[in-house]
Amino acid sequence: MAVLDTDILVQLIRAKYAYLTQLRDMGRRQLELVDAANMTGLLDVLSAKQRPLAELQRIERALDPYRAQDPEGRRWQSAQQRAGCAEQLHSCDALLVEIIDQEKRSEETLVRRRDETAVKLQSMHVAGQARGAYAAAGHADFSQLDLLSDK
Repeated sequence: MAVLDTDILVQLIRAKYAYLTQLRDMGRRQLELVDAANMTGLLDVLSAKQRPLAELQRIERALDPYRAQDPEGRRWQSAQQRAGCAEQLHSCDALLVEIIDQEKRSEETLVRRRDETAVKLQSMHVAGQARGAYAAAGHADFSQLDLLSDK
């Protein structure tokens, strides 16, 4: 059986699906780590995602010549091969939507945590300023505040 361009296309779509599945699974782990505020683990996952992302870029470049082709003009080994490739490409699109959603949720959670931390830091800063002002006013023991005396 002769090797057709569509055989290569099928291999590329399979590889794309495999890397997208890997990224989806890594994205699930990423969400767990973000929710747990595990920044060390998060950085590990983000680092590990670089390889599949690079492979996806390589695959997308390899798919470029097929984008210019007329899909109806392609020769397939069988109708089943064509249908299977189309189905897997549709699954790739669904995975990509899921991955993008995961990334958005991770980002939203990280931004919310950052903002919460900024508010806490601001509160601590204000409290420190108040404590410093109280100490500067001549109250040596500012760990206890006497509300009953006239002093």
